Amino acid sequence: MLRRIQVLLSLILLAGLIAVLSYYWSSQVIGLFSILVFLTTFSILLVILLENRNPQRTLIWAIVMIGFPVVGLFAYFVFGQNYRRKRMFKEKAMLDEETYLAYRQKAMTHSPSLMFPHDDYEKLMHLTSSLNQLPVSSNTYTQILTNGQEKFSKLLPALRGATRHIHLEYYIFREDRISREIQRILMDKARAGVEVRFLYDAVGSIHTSGAFFDELRQAGVQVKAFFPVVLPLVSSKTNYRNHRKIVVIDGTEAFTGGLNVGDEYLGEHTKFGFWRDTHLYVRGEGVSELQLIFLQDWYYMTGERLFTPFYLEPLETVRSASGGVQIVASGPDEPYETMKSIYFALINAAKKSVYISSTYLIPDEDIMSALKTASLSGVDVRIVLPSYPDHKIVFYASRSYYEELLSAGVKIYLYEEGFMHSKVIVVDDGLATIGTANMDFRSFHLNFEVNALLYNTNSVHQLKQDLYKDFEGSHELELAVFSERPFLIKLVESLARMFSPLL
Repeated sequence: MLRRIQVLLSLILLAGLIAVLSYYWSSQVIGLFSILVFLTTFSILLVILLENRNPQRTLIWAIVMIGFPVVGLFAYFVFGQNYRRKRMFKEKAMLDEETYLAYRQKAMTHSPSLMFPHDDYEKLMHLTSSLNQLPVSSNTYTQILTNGQEKFSKLLPALRGATRHIHLEYYIFREDRISREIQRILMDKARAGVEVRFLYDAVGSIHTSGAFFDELRQAGVQVKAFFPVVLPLVSSKTNYRNHRKIVVIDGTEAFTGGLNVGDEYLGEHTKFGFWRDTHLYVRGEGVSELQLIFLQDWYYMTGERLFTPFYLEPLETVRSASGGVQIVASGPDEPYETMKSIYFALINAAKKSVYISSTYLIPDEDIMSALKTASLSGVDVRIVLPSYPDHKIVFYASRSYYEELLSAGVKIYLYEEGFMHSKVIVVDDGLATIGTANMDFRSFHLNFEVNALLYNTNSVHQLKQDLYKDFEGSHELELAVFSERPFLIKLVESLARMFSPLL
C-alpha cells in the first residue's frame, strides 16, 4: 500500500510541476527543460545498458524512460539505481563477510563436519555454503509452528523466561492486542535488567505510532528503526526493506519464519480471517546463526559491535535426531542472488516432487524455466497460493503466470480456508526450506530475508504433511477453466506483469 501511495504521489507532484512550468515559463524555457530531460534520460539509459541487467528489466526500464521520460526519471531515482545500491550496502557487505568467516572458522573448529549419504544434496550443500558462509549444523533442533496461535503460544512464555537478553527483528510490528502484550513483557524484562534490543523495519511498521516505540525506550528497551525514510518520495532507501523475522532469547532458543506481530496473524482480521503461515522454533547451534544475523543488522543500524562469546557461544548442545539445518541470509548487499539461486537449485534437485507455498509468485525466467522443466520431466510440481489478494497489483501479476505453468503440468492450488502467507518449499522427502522469502522479485533482489534449509530432519516430514492439508483446503485450478477468464482480467494481469520487475 505504501509503495502504491508513493508512486501515486510522485505522479501527482510531477503533473503539478509540469502544469506550473507550462503556465509560468516561456516556450524557450520549456524547450530547454525538455532538452535537459532528454539528455538525462539518454544518460540513464546508457548507464542501465552498461550495467548488463536482466534483459527483461532493461527493456521495461527503456519503455518507461522513453514513453514517460519525466515519470521514468523519478521512478529510476527511487527504485532503479543499482550503482547506488552497491555503494549503500558496501560497508554492510564487508562487515557480514568478516563476521561470517570468523563464525564459520569457529563452528568448524568446535563442531564435527556433517556428511550426508545423499548424492542429490551434495551440490545444493556446496552451493549454499559458497553463497551463505554459514555451515550446515547437525546440532540444531527445529519445530514447525503452523499458524499464529502455535507461534505466539510458544513465543510469549519464552520471552517471559528470558534472563540474559532478548533480541527481536521484525518487518511488521502492529500496535494492537498481541503486540501490546509483547510490549509489556519486553518492558518488564528491561526493567528487571535483561538486555532487550528491538529492530523494526521503518516502512513495514509505518502504521505503528512513535509513542508505542517511545514507551519501550522509556522502560530501557533499545529500539532502532531499520532504514528510516525521511522523504519516501525521493529516497532510494524506501525500496530496500528488512523483511526478516527473528527472535533470539538468551542465546538458547530462537524463532524465525513468515509470521510478523499483530492480531491479524492470529486470525483476528475481518478481511483475511484465518491466517495460514509457517514459523520455525530453533534450539542449538542454529540459534547462534540467527543471533549472528541479528547482530550484523543491529551493528549496521547502530554501530554497536556485539560479536562476542556472550552472544554467540551456544549455551547448550542439542543433537538433532537426524539430518542438518542451515540458516541462510540474503539481501541487496550481496554480490549473488542467494535466495533465488537456492530456490532454483532446490527445484532442479527434485526427483519426485516439489511442493511450494508462497504469498506471491512472480518468477523470473530462470525460476519459471526450472518449474516447467521439472514438471515436464515427470516431477510432481504443486504450488499453493492465496485465493484473494492482500496487494492487488502483485496478486494480478502472479495470476499472469498461472496459465503458462498449468500448460506445463504444474498444479496450482488456491487456498480457501483463510489467507495463505506461508513461504515453504519441500523437495521429495528430505529437503525443505522455510523462512521469510516469497518467490518473487522483491524477495530475490531487494529485501533482506532469512530462511532455514532443512536436510532430512523430522521438520521436513512435518512440512510435507502440512502442505498435504493445504492442498485439501484449496481449490485446484483447471487449465480449461482458467484460460476462459474474461479478457479484461487478462489485460489487468498482463499490465501488472509488465511492471512486476519494478514492484
